[in-house]
Amino acid sequence: MSLATTFSRALVGVDAPLVTVETHISNGLPCLNIVGLPETAVKESKERVRSAIINSNLEFPTRRITINLAPADLPKVGGRYDLAIALSILAAAGQLPADALMQYEFLGELALGGELRGVLGVLPAAIQTRTTQRVLIIPSANGAEASMVSQCTVHHAAGLTAIFDMLVNGSKLGRCSSGTFTRISGGTSNSIELSSVRGQLLPKRALQIAAAGGHNILFKGPPGTGKTMLASTLPGILPALEEAEALELAAIRSVASQQIDLSNFAVRPFRSPHHTATAAAMVGGGIRGCPGEVSLAHKGVLFLDELPEFNRKVLEVLREPMESGVITLSRANYRIQFPANFQLVAAMNPCPCGYYGDPSGRCNCTTERIESYLHKISGPLLDRIDMVVNVPRLSHAEMCGPAPDSPGSNQVRKKIAACNRIQLARNSKQNCNLTSREIEKFCCLDKAGNKILSKAMERLQFSARGYHRTLKLARTIADFESRNSIAEQDLLEAISYRLS
Repeated sequence: MSLATTFSRALVGVDAPLVTVETHISNGLPCLNIVGLPETAVKESKERVRSAIINSNLEFPTRRITINLAPADLPKVGGRYDLAIALSILAAAGQLPADALMQYEFLGELALGGELRGVLGVLPAAIQTRTTQRVLIIPSANGAEASMVSQCTVHHAAGLTAIFDMLVNGSKLGRCSSGTFTRISGGTSNSIELSSVRGQLLPKRALQIAAAGGHNILFKGPPGTGKTMLASTLPGILPALEEAEALELAAIRSVASQQIDLSNFAVRPFRSPHHTATAAAMVGGGIRGCPGEVSLAHKGVLFLDELPEFNRKVLEVLREPMESGVITLSRANYRIQFPANFQLVAAMNPCPCGYYGDPSGRCNCTTERIESYLHKISGPLLDRIDMVVNVPRLSHAEMCGPAPDSPGSNQVRKKIAACNRIQLARNSKQNCNLTSREIEKFCCLDKAGNKILSKAMERLQFSARGYHRTLKLARTIADFESRNSIAEQDLLEAISYRLS
């Protein structure tokens, strides 16, 4: 047979679109041409494939070979198509039964000796293959990663020879066992127990409300008051991830070439980039479009310590994902989209020296310096932060006295999970994601509440976004207190978080 087809998967963001590898062998001078928008690494695959086939004691056809990677308008990157190309050549040459290839999808880079090397983005490919009912064959190096996807048949092999024997002689390949997904409660190994935070009752309550509704929060206070410690407790009180969320997060890590811990992949991420991070590091990009910090923090926490120390341009790139939950990267050779539904937690000092307003009177900053420091954070970015909370310096008695009884992370997590269930049952999403129409439906105020909010808008000059975010926050506080409707105290507390 002179024409054969195999299937593979591309990698575009966290998606893995199907790529059909068509091979035609015809008369003419011996050559191998690859068409279908391949980049350099894909074009070089013809040398790897030729050597791999010969060194696997198989026959490489000495005729004119044309390989088409369809669809032609989809850029093809990397060596992930080597295995599919090699098998399609062997099938077109009559060495493999072409019909048998139609039930498989192949991923893997070939070494010159015929061994298979691991590739990026196997997890998105396994998720997509599950919908086609085909069998995915991958390198053994990627077997553990593919085993995270349930209800998907995945086999792994060490080299081209093993796959050839399976297709011709029916020999068995290793199978990636699909493990049972287990929801994991609690944060990362760096998470801090909430009850270990001394004092700071108001900041701790604000943090719990932020966790209950997915709201962005900013801690402001002098150095050493526990702002970073408070932020580190947040992953430990967030509800556990569902299987679909955990797989989406693991797919992002797979694309970013990060090691995936199979025993811990369902834990919500906590990303804390240094203030010297660039805009590209924050949103992603590069030659092949890698996810940035906002995507690696998807379904988790993005913590920005010393917020005004970040470059203003870096902070401004956060505005789009904070609103939409996705980040779109448009470059000269690609346009891809990554999920970026993170919860922003930020911390800052009230002035350059950090002690403005402190009872000790240690601040020596001029008004001009303070204004310049605070103006590093733009109004539109602050408008997207639902809660601004002052974290005061603790007294000696609070630091050294007996610790009062306070709920631990496990107890708080159960209450927040119950609050989340209320929101999901009511509107299938967290309160932070409500649309304006849903706000009108689920965040209704009585006459007294409307009057209070009207005065607050007039005095505080709320924008339309600030108005809606205040209502969403009030709805979360009411849910947190198990109230069906927004009470006056819920609204007043929500307004107080925008006064700082």
